[in-house]
Amino acid sequence: MKYSVDNFVFEKNPDVCFGIIVGKNLKNSATTEDDSLMLKNSEDGLKEMITTDNLKTHPDMAVYRDALKNVAINPNKFMNSVEAMCKRVVKGGSLPRINALVDLCNSVALKNIISLGGHDLRDINYDLEVRLTIEDDKFLPFGAEEFENIKPGELVFTSGNEIQTRQWLWRQSELGKITLDSSDIIFQLVGFKGNHEMQFKNAMKEVEKLIKERFCGTFESFVVDKDNTGIEF
Repeated sequence: MKYSVDNFVFEKNPDVCFGIIVGKNLKNSATTEDDSLMLKNSEDGLKEMITTDNLKTHPDMAVYRDALKNVAINPNKFMNSVEAMCKRVVKGGSLPRINALVDLCNSVALKNIISLGGHDLRDINYDLEVRLTIEDDKFLPFGAEEFENIKPGELVFTSGNEIQTRQWLWRQSELGKITLDSSDIIFQLVGFKGNHEMQFKNAMKEVEKLIKERFCGTFESFVVDKDNTGIEF
């Protein structure tokens, strides 16, 4: 299977980089007390770095907002997933506990302020692309049973014509949802070279460690950027 990013993305955001980790034979479980504590520690750490006053202007958040604007996505209307999670936490809330894989990925995302999504490979039947939508692309919203047709010209993460994430970093599909039965997962991290690069690298290492030590699986890791726009796994 192939994963590629259209040159349009790099033309608009030359410093963006995509971390792809393909985990196999993971043993997911219900969230343990230790898992929940790890997520809580990330939530508490985030509150020390970001407040409601500087949520949008904090450098680690602004880099995502600017990247979305560069591809004609309104970051207020289509808030990227990491900003949405951070907003919930800094306003005094806590993320819901779903299962160990989801919760620990959220912990890594909050700790490093990184866009991180996991997709169950059971639902992915075609090559993966980050590209603008074309005719016949469709999206199955979270919790829905019927696909929606999506107009051409929207930046998405897609498998064939089945969209995995709309508005680039906004909303994931019901397809690929991680459940207790999920064992083969593709993790997609989106970061930026420069001031944000160390967090991107740290997050990659933390996901790899979780796959190996917490979930007893194996993995392959790749980085896609303007100099290497596609990989095969």
